[in-house]
Amino acid sequence: MAVSTDLSDDEWAAIAPFLPPLPRRADGRGRPWADSRAALNGILWVLQTGARWKDLPDDYPPYQTCHRRFQRWVAEGTFQTVVTQLALPVFDNDGIDQTEAFIDGTFVPAKKGALALVLRSAAKARR
Repeated sequence: MAVSTDLSDDEWAAIAPFLPPLPRRADGRGRPWADSRAALNGILWVLQTGARWKDLPDDYPPYQTCHRRFQRWVAEGTFQTVVTQLALPVFDNDGIDQTEAFIDGTFVPAKKGALALVLRSAAKARR
């Protein structure tokens, strides 16, 4: 079942050449690798929804597979290339400045950076 976050055939054709081939053992043994397109669709679902990897729907490969593939592609620089290739039509058509684009706008406040005026709860107050 295709989900709205899944890549179209045109998008897949544009990025497939940038994904590294899946390694195979010389003796041909071992479990076959999950399809790269399915894994990438799972990765994009997690990134778009902000859900935990554990909450990945059953339509995709296991979350462990998607997470490992994501980590591998990020470490190799492949994921940045893929995201850039997916974004190129948007930048080309709309004239968006790529230097000002953000993939994720999540911000987390610093725990130790609280203002001195903030009152502590009674449970955390000094005795």
